Amino acid sequence: MDNDKQKLDGAAWFTLSGDVNSDMVHRVFDAVADMTEDGVETAHILIQSNGGYVSDGLCLHNYLRNLPIKIVTYNGGAVASIAVILFLAGEERYASETARFMIHKSHASAPSGARPDALRIIVEGLQADDARTESILRQYVNLTDDHWLVHSMSDLHLTARDAEKVALVQAIKDFTPPKGKRVTNI
Repeated sequence: MDNDKQKLDGAAWFTLSGDVNSDMVHRVFDAVADMTEDGVETAHILIQSNGGYVSDGLCLHNYLRNLPIKIVTYNGGAVASIAVILFLAGEERYASETARFMIHKSHASAPSGARPDALRIIVEGLQADDARTESILRQYVNLTDDHWLVHSMSDLHLTARDAEKVALVQAIKDFTPPKGKRVTNI
C-alpha cells in the first residue's frame, strides 16, 4: 500500500453548519462517537456558521481540541462570532481564498424594565464570556494591537489573507475531499 493511500485510510471528511447551540453540540457528540467507532484518525471539518451561544462554542472547542483524533478545520465561506472559537479547535486550520472571519465581544439584550441587579448579572456574564473567548484567541491567534482595538469597540472582520497573517489559519487552502471519499454532514 502506498503512503498516500495509507494517509487517506484513517481520514474522514465532514461538513458542519448552522448556529452554534445545544443541537450542534449533540450532533458533534454523535458524529465523534461514529468517528471513534470507525477508527477515524484525522477528521477534516468544513465549518460554516455565523455563531451562536458562547458556552456551546467553548464546549465544542474544548471537546474537539482534546480528542484522540486530529481535527483539521476549514472555512469555505464564513466563520463568525463564537464559531471562530469552534474553528480554533483545529490542530490545522485553513480557509478558502474568499472566506471571511468575524470576531466580536459578547452581547445580550436586557429584558424590558430590568432592574439594576439583573443588569449587573447580565454584564458580569458577558464579561466572563469575553474573558474566556479572549484567552483562547490569544492562545492561538496573533492579532495586532490595531486588531485588538477594533475588537474592543466593534466587529473585527478578517479576510482569509488577514487570517493567515495572524495565524488564525496556516494557509489558504480549500476543503477538497478526495474523489470517492464520503463527505458526512454533521
